[in-house]
Amino acid sequence: MRDLLARHQPDALAVEDVFYSRNVRTTVVLGHARGVVLLAGQQAGVAIHEYAPAEIKKAVVGNGAATKEQVQFMVTKLLRLTHAPQPADASDGMAAALTCVLRAGVTRALAAAR
Repeated sequence: MRDLLARHQPDALAVEDVFYSRNVRTTVVLGHARGVVLLAGQQAGVAIHEYAPAEIKKAVVGNGAATKEQVQFMVTKLLRLTHAPQPADASDGMAAALTCVLRAGVTRALAAAR
């Protein structure tokens, strides 16, 4: 993570909030990975934005209860990709990033209107 942050120097990180899986092991492993990402981002001084899974789905698909396939379809369309991101979980990361960009645009528009 540190190498990626140093190489790409992002302005922000978009991270999905913790969600609970039926498989406890999966939840714990994802929690560990999420912790590493958050720590690396904080140490690099990158702005971190966290979004609930339903918030990401609503921003990208328009429905907070959207399926993984619907998110994948909309990520492909919004980014004008020729095929869906692979592996399928890559769409989730791209959807989180799109949520961050879309929310930033709304925030700027509201500030300009004031």
